[in-house]
Amino acid sequence: IQCLPNRITVTLEKASMPGLDMNYLKLRDPTCSLTSNLTHIIGVMSFTTCGTKVQEDGDYLVFTNAITSFQLPNEVIVRRRSVNIDFSCRFPKLLSVSSSFNVHDSDYVFTQSNFGTFGYRFDIYDDGNFSSKVQSSAYPVSVKLLQTLYMGIQAQSELPNVQIFVESCKGTPDDNSDNPIYYDLIKDGCAKDETLRVHPSKQTTFNFEVQSFKFSDYDQVYITCYLMLCDSDSLFSRCAQGCVKSPARRRRRGLSLETERHSVIQGPLRFTQEE
Repeated sequence: IQCLPNRITVTLEKASMPGLDMNYLKLRDPTCSLTSNLTHIIGVMSFTTCGTKVQEDGDYLVFTNAITSFQLPNEVIVRRRSVNIDFSCRFPKLLSVSSSFNVHDSDYVFTQSNFGTFGYRFDIYDDGNFSSKVQSSAYPVSVKLLQTLYMGIQAQSELPNVQIFVESCKGTPDDNSDNPIYYDLIKDGCAKDETLRVHPSKQTTFNFEVQSFKFSDYDQVYITCYLMLCDSDSLFSRCAQGCVKSPARRRRRGLSLETERHSVIQGPLRFTQEE
């Protein structure tokens, strides 16, 4: 186990576990797959992704996850060894382990077998130049109603020729992205809010601005975006499709190289009264 300030890396030596089949192993969140080389099976995750859980132990924070084996629903018998490997990283509370464990959750790291290790960063910026980020110490970010917000998502990947696609973004009054109270900013790749403007940027960056809003009886907003990476050269990927107003027109997965859809969250944006 390698415990770094912004991620956990776990490696399993193949020679020590003969017969181990990576295709039937998963992390707590099965959308995060493992990768491998000739000698090892590898999993990489940040402190807020892939089902990683946190608990307090006195003066320490302990981040835990597990690699387990699974069976397919139609399998009657199996001849694969059963695997259940718990692992953890332990950090003193006084140590700043990562901005990814601050309230605003800005670092996300994933692994996927056909895409290797990749990650996202979701930031709020001071202005439309998208060069000066709001610092961690400023969270929760104080905003005024109708203020223009500048936000950006950056992707990093081991593969050289990839592009980011933000399929949807929505606001909720708390950090529960499944909250039934929500407001769509982007849906199916299409802008839904009339104040939203996407700024031109490189293919691994998504910069946008939107006018701030609030929910009745709540004084804060979180923004959750769902996104993926695709091979830039693929004409059939979800990224290449862009805005699709009819879900029936979406192409089947598997026709192109693209990641699973993942979510990133930013907030809280806390509203202050006008002076």
